[in-house]
Amino acid sequence: MIDFRYHIVSLISVFLALAVGIILGAGPLQGAIGDQLTGQVEQLRAERNELRDELDRANVTLDDDARYIEAAGPQLVAGSLQDRRVAVVDLDGADGERDEQIGAQLEAAGASVVAQVRLTDSWTSEDEVSARDTVAEGLADKLGDVPEDATTDQRLARALALALTGTSTLDPDARSDEAVELETLLERFALVDVVEEQVAPADVVLLLAGPAPEQAAEAAAEETEAPAPDTTVIDIEVQVAVAAQDVAQAALVAGSTAVPGDLVSTIRGSEELAANLSTVSGTEAEPGRINVPLALAARLADQVGQFGFEESATAVLPPAVELPPVVRGSEDAEGTPTSTSTDQGEG
Repeated sequence: MIDFRYHIVSLISVFLALAVGIILGAGPLQGAIGDQLTGQVEQLRAERNELRDELDRANVTLDDDARYIEAAGPQLVAGSLQDRRVAVVDLDGADGERDEQIGAQLEAAGASVVAQVRLTDSWTSEDEVSARDTVAEGLADKLGDVPEDATTDQRLARALALALTGTSTLDPDARSDEAVELETLLERFALVDVVEEQVAPADVVLLLAGPAPEQAAEAAAEETEAPAPDTTVIDIEVQVAVAAQDVAQAALVAGSTAVPGDLVSTIRGSEELAANLSTVSGTEAEPGRINVPLALAARLADQVGQFGFEESATAVLPPAVELPPVVRGSEDAEGTPTSTSTDQGEG
């Protein structure tokens, strides 16, 4: 049993140790410790200043690069889509600033945006499956040669593609009555919102994927596992892209920097889809936006590619192609494009 004397000895030992520490700290060790701490503070301050200078230099370099790219953009895209008509489809939400910036690149390429529509939530909502089935059945006789086993999503996707590209047989600058009717029906059943009234049939279709979910983007940046994406929505959007490529002269899927499970990554991850559908990623930055008209031109020249800076991309920059002049209303209007380059970058 521990008696009171043991506690007395313990307390005396503690106070002696404390006293020795105070004496040493205020005496022989005071200068050494102070000098060491001062040296460490000065070293940290110097390292901080050096890192700040490096960051400033890096920011200046990035600003210079951005200004160079912005200045070079018009020269890179100039005439690449001369006289082509583009229909823009917002697949997931709306981003007015992004649309304007991409529209500016299309205009610089000599193209004109003749239509812009936005898919509503009803196009992908699980609660609207029955309504979509009913609409698809009602449109069946207006879709041309469609396989009997085509799904509702495939039928609706084809209806949208035909609505955007259908051309009058009497006037190549006018939409067909069938195209106008299809658009009216899709809008009436709240499947699409018409952002810009269509003024002419489109040659090519640009599909703009929405930004990646915030959680997925953060996971990609931190190299951690992202939450499981909504594959049903992605599968439906894939069908829209497939139909657009089947019906139009060319189609392109463009989106922000690709993350696992988004539309761009889904297309790139499928050998079958990637063999037929072109994608551009990184549209939140100028290089990605510049790639949009160049990739559309390449797809018109039958060159499929996945363009961006991610590992899933096949090239950084689309190949330069020379498209034949557009001749509306002529059997030769769809002349065979020729390529002037095969590859200008690697992903």
